[in-house]
Amino acid sequence: MSIFNKVLASVGIGNAKVDTKLSDSTFMVGEMISGVTEVVGGNTSQSVESIYIKVYTTYEREANDKKYTDSIAIYTHKITEPFTISEQEKKEFTFSFNLPLNTPVTMGKTRVWLQTGLDIKNAVDPGDKDMIEIRPNAFISAGLQAAQNLGLKLRKVDCEEAPRAYRGITKFVQEFEFIATSGPFRGKFDEIEFSFIPKGLDEVELLIQVDRRVRGLGSLFSEALNMDESYIRLTMSNSDLSTLESKLRQEIARYA
Repeated sequence: MSIFNKVLASVGIGNAKVDTKLSDSTFMVGEMISGVTEVVGGNTSQSVESIYIKVYTTYEREANDKKYTDSIAIYTHKITEPFTISEQEKKEFTFSFNLPLNTPVTMGKTRVWLQTGLDIKNAVDPGDKDMIEIRPNAFISAGLQAAQNLGLKLRKVDCEEAPRAYRGITKFVQEFEFIATSGPFRGKFDEIEFSFIPKGLDEVELLIQVDRRVRGLGSLFSEALNMDESYIRLTMSNSDLSTLESKLRQEIARYA
């Protein structure tokens, strides 16, 4: 019977089960996540190489003029060393780790989740998925407020493949796409996009993409070659937050 149970467990039937319980479900990047992972043995004893928790999100990339959505593990946290879980045995393991700084906020289409798994050789790894909410940090909150004050309306939030210059740092960036509905930039841009790229707990690089409106034949030609798009890079620390709105007004106006 034991051999038969091991065969069933190898394809996920009667296998051990895993369940992660978090102390909270709402976080900010850099904050600590803690909780308990519970493992319950199945119909046979099994050797578990490790328990791991991965932080996941999705991002869109373009290839051959088609868009694809990929899941990406931002971070992997190993909870245990190898152990054995006996038939119907219950074990609990506590864990804690800091949420990676490049974790996107859960706005618009963006979703973030924790995937817990048991690494069991010659078996289907059991898993558990927990959705979490990520709140904007001080930099993102200040950027969104400054944009609103400048008459920019948030139209879309999603994660896209990182611009080529950043792919050695990160595979994706979260883009906040705005349209100018009032204020100094109304009628001057098709859209304006913000991306906040962390350089540490107290510093980010704000990448701003401005897409100018088409005016005349020359501008149509520029748009066809993507020459109507420009990038602005601003490095921000906590001391820059109070003057961010005036800095954005000044920098974006140069491309109007």
